Amino acid sequence: MLAGTRSIHRLVSQPVLLSLVMSLIMTRLDYGSVTLVGLPGHLLDHLQSVLNAAARLVCYAQKYDHITHLLRDLHWLRVPERVQFRLTVLVFHCRDNMA
Repeated sequence: MLAGTRSIHRLVSQPVLLSLVMSLIMTRLDYGSVTLVGLPGHLLDHLQSVLNAAARLVCYAQKYDHITHLLRDLHWLRVPERVQFRLTVLVFHCRDNMA
């Protein structure tokens, strides 16, 4: 999915590219993320590499640029933190009868 997005990243503006990444990639990462709770870190590393590639794509960064400040600028959580956040939101909605 990133390969198709990478081919058009020079043709669209950064807000459009960010919207595409959020709708096509981030939704796939978030889908079923609650089932990833408790997995070892080496299994989450594959998803983290997808998230890192998406951040580099949106920010027009090179392959070996540091990713920490890119994720911070985009206000994106790392995969383990994202999984924990999604679980917390689900518990909150269930507790307040909003699920």
